Amino acid sequence: MPSWPSAKLRSRLCSGRLLRRVALVSLIVTFSVLARQKPTRKPAAAHSANEFTLAGMRPGRVTLKQAAHQLREASSLHLPEQPKQPVWEDSCGGALLTVDLDERDVIQVIRLDDWHPSDCVALLMKPWKTGRGLRVRDDTNKVLALYGPPDSKSPSTRNGQPLELWYYAFDWAGPDVPQVMEVLCTQEKEGQPGRVVEITLAAPSL
Repeated sequence: MPSWPSAKLRSRLCSGRLLRRVALVSLIVTFSVLARQKPTRKPAAAHSANEFTLAGMRPGRVTLKQAAHQLREASSLHLPEQPKQPVWEDSCGGALLTVDLDERDVIQVIRLDDWHPSDCVALLMKPWKTGRGLRVRDDTNKVLALYGPPDSKSPSTRNGQPLELWYYAFDWAGPDVPQVMEVLCTQEKEGQPGRVVEITLAAPSL
């Protein structure tokens, strides 16, 4: 006759088999949960944020008529020989706001230019900034704080002054937002950051 295990031994064997089953079920459940989880997506770009507006206007969405109404109190409108590039001048004559229009008079490019630095106390520059608060005359540390490092930097000049062009591509944010921002800055000197002299925001790629 075979010798059957004692009740105590049978209890131990059953407990061991139960523990192994529990461990196997837990392992299967863990793998099942991990399989269903979607991988964490990395940010599409290293920038802190993209940009939507300049001077309160979004390129690709605002018409010349809407812009003229919006800016009427802060500036005067000039219509130069090139009809598709109207220009607004601030009340102190220190900054220019130029736009490029398409065939439907929808603004495609907005350019803010600190063309003639002025200390006029009545300078109405408050609305002339990006949606995140960048203005001409701000230093480049603010550009970095708002948008992160640019996609590229390249040397530039204006009126013989050496400058630096910071280029931001926002295509990572989708096709329905402004695609390009360019920030023209003075160069860093003696450890002091450069300053913004021109901001360009465009709906299509430049």
